[in-house]
Amino acid sequence: MLRRRIIPCLDVSGGRVVKGVEFVNLRDCGEPIEAALRYAEQGADELCWLNITAGDEAWHELLEQVAGAGTRIDVPLTVGGGISDELHVRDLLSAGADKVSINSAALDRPDLITECAERHGSQCIVVAIDARRTGDTWEAVASGGRRSTGRDAVEWAAEAVARGAGELLVTSMDSDGTQQGYALELYEQLLDEVSVPIIASGGASCPADIADVLQLGVSAALAASIFHDGLHTVEEVKRACRERKLPIR
Repeated sequence: MLRRRIIPCLDVSGGRVVKGVEFVNLRDCGEPIEAALRYAEQGADELCWLNITAGDEAWHELLEQVAGAGTRIDVPLTVGGGISDELHVRDLLSAGADKVSINSAALDRPDLITECAERHGSQCIVVAIDARRTGDTWEAVASGGRRSTGRDAVEWAAEAVARGAGELLVTSMDSDGTQQGYALELYEQLLDEVSVPIIASGGASCPADIADVLQLGVSAALAASIFHDGLHTVEEVKRACRERKLPIR
């Protein structure tokens, strides 16, 4: 059985780590490389760095930061945010990212997933899905939740995998930043539909929440607030998972 992974998330805007609730009301949480080093020292299995600031200037700054992080951090780094073409993927991998996360651009042009997977390999292409509950189903939304797509999130996940995604990073928009636990129903549906690793994101309030979603069967759990606010450490989360007899790194 593959070991489960614990992944702290760094949402970066203007060169600073930020965190909000349901992607709004952002607050400053520190300098990204310092945070990345801290989580690596705590035993993080990977780090996810999401650039939420658009624009060419922010893009070049992101590449410089990723390159700087790559020389100081010895855990795998997934980078996303603002990825709109294959050249962006190439630039990030060249800067030192191990994997690249694609979200809105893939929804707008699904062939982008195939192009990137064929050029760089599925193993480094992560498709991120922001899912919002609509009754008994989930809609994949774009542009940080600001744009409706009308696409069923679970169906989109299956299509993304068929097009070459090697991993899925799925965030429940309704749970993000609320610290009310992961949307377990969403991940149950996804686990029935796809075979690639799934990273669950959105809603962790304590180590038990993370253990719950990992016990469900997802490959990794991503969290931000509980780590940024110093409520719990990565090692505390891993201890809770080991107590459940979960295979943990």
